[in-house]
Amino acid sequence: MSKNYDKTFKVQTVQMIQEEGKLVSQVARELGISANTLYRWVAEHNQDGKQAFPGSGNLKPEEQATRELHKRIRDLEEENDILKKAIHYFAKDRH
Repeated sequence: MSKNYDKTFKVQTVQMIQEEGKLVSQVARELGISANTLYRWVAEHNQDGKQAFPGSGNLKPEEQATRELHKRIRDLEEENDILKKAIHYFAKDRH
């Protein structure tokens, strides 16, 4: 069973490693968290900064924007298909 840690806890843990100079293995033992998990948190924090750890079910802003763009593309493709069928229908009706 995995535990869920909130953003504040993760940021404070990463700061212990990066700013206080504690070893990942030491922090892992102290907190009872696997070292691999801590390495992942540090990497995510280094990559995404303040956007790291958005929380369960939440997306980072760039992921949300990508999702919205993909939805918009699907909607436009569907509208195009409908318009093509309508053009074909009305063109056939004229002959």
